[in-house]
Amino acid sequence: MKHYNIPVFIPELACPFRCIYCNQYNITGSCNSPELNQVNKTIETHLSTINPSGTRVEVAFFGGSFTGLTRVEQNRYLNTAKPWIEKKLIQGIRISTRPDYITSSILENLKENHVTAIELGAQSMNESVLNQAGRGHTAAQVVEASRLIKSFGFELGLQMMTGLPGDSPQSAMATATLFVSLGADSTRIYPALVLRDTELAVLYKRGFYMPQTIDEAVDLCVALHEIFQKGNVKILRTGLHPSEGFYSSDVLLAGPFHPSFGELVSTQIWNKRFQPLATQKNGKSVNITVYPKELNSAIGYKASNRKWLENSYKRVSFTAQPEIAKGRFYADIY
Repeated sequence: MKHYNIPVFIPELACPFRCIYCNQYNITGSCNSPELNQVNKTIETHLSTINPSGTRVEVAFFGGSFTGLTRVEQNRYLNTAKPWIEKKLIQGIRISTRPDYITSSILENLKENHVTAIELGAQSMNESVLNQAGRGHTAAQVVEASRLIKSFGFELGLQMMTGLPGDSPQSAMATATLFVSLGADSTRIYPALVLRDTELAVLYKRGFYMPQTIDEAVDLCVALHEIFQKGNVKILRTGLHPSEGFYSSDVLLAGPFHPSFGELVSTQIWNKRFQPLATQKNGKSVNITVYPKELNSAIGYKASNRKWLENSYKRVSFTAQPEIAKGRFYADIY
């Protein structure tokens, strides 16, 4: 079944902390919380473009610490989706929040108001990284919040950020491994970016912080994908979804930003799978068959995998067959 989120951004609401990387105006393009009529209009607009057949639709309240709102404010937002849920046009609600804003009482209210998935901004399970990032919560609080969320039957999402001060590929992979052990159903992977008007920008300008290069970030995300895929954790996104301001050097100062970052990662994943094929420099042709939705990734960003394989074969072609398992391929060399 296809999944479709109707995103509603509630920037910085209820969050008492200012993480060193955070400038949500630059990320979302807004610092204002939407009025209920705006939420209703957003839902109506998205629903008018969705084919409901075979699609699971959720309203997603992202951007702020949703469960830090008052109970009245939470329910005002949650109730906007209720009419469409009753009509079965929307199947649930997804929220994002902090690990230290989860209690049994909060979860009981969310359960009563049609919330189906909760994503925690965990970022790292390394205490030093959390402290240096100014997160204001501990790894132990991530563990306890995850346990509670799973015990109430919610889908658990754990978001992580790579390349923060004090982080390393080893600690990032350790975080991913712990996410799997906590029973995460989904994750999002965000390489850290240096945005204007953040503490991270100050550290960068003073020479105390060096962000990942794009190649470093891609290579690490490939390794993280392998951990999550083996652990049956669905990867919802790799790379921050940019606002228009990200294309201005006044907003994005440094870091591994690329408008097609996720595509770069999936291209590299397939490149690793094709490594055994590249050793056969025999002048023959090859046709590679993959699952239909993975065809573009297999061919590669700007056809880079196809061009790379052309160094070993006189002709390289790709086809798609729904019978091929996801992540697998069949190579016909002739």
